[in-house]
Amino acid sequence: MAALWWGSLTGLGFVVVPMLFTHMPGPAAAGAMAARLFTAQAWLSIACAMLLLLIFNPKQAPGQDLRAQAAIKLIVAGFLLAVGVEFGLSPRIVSARADGGNLKLLHGLGSAMYFGQWVCSAWALWVLSRLPEQRS
Repeated sequence: MAALWWGSLTGLGFVVVPMLFTHMPGPAAAGAMAARLFTAQAWLSIACAMLLLLIFNPKQAPGQDLRAQAAIKLIVAGFLLAVGVEFGLSPRIVSARADGGNLKLLHGLGSAMYFGQWVCSAWALWVLSRLPEQRS
């Protein structure tokens, strides 16, 4: 699940969206398509984070080591960034486009939050890949 989360963020943010702006007829069309893709990515991120939190529920395994606790914190941070972008920042970007607001600042903040989510998912993937295999 962590690999899906990180891989989808990587593919969309570093491959698909730059290609949209390179190959679509104009930046407005590319931006509209990118916005739809980022919304889908936000929901995928939220789902992946929720499933990972269910898997590493601290109430189910109170004796988890520090690596598992670090992974939980990273997952929560990535989840909060995804929710913040989708429900806090995206509506502001849409209204800034409509009324001529500070689109450049909002876009920069969104990019930073997306990159933060990417770092959290990458770090969580790395931490989770190093955990000992759990046997029932």
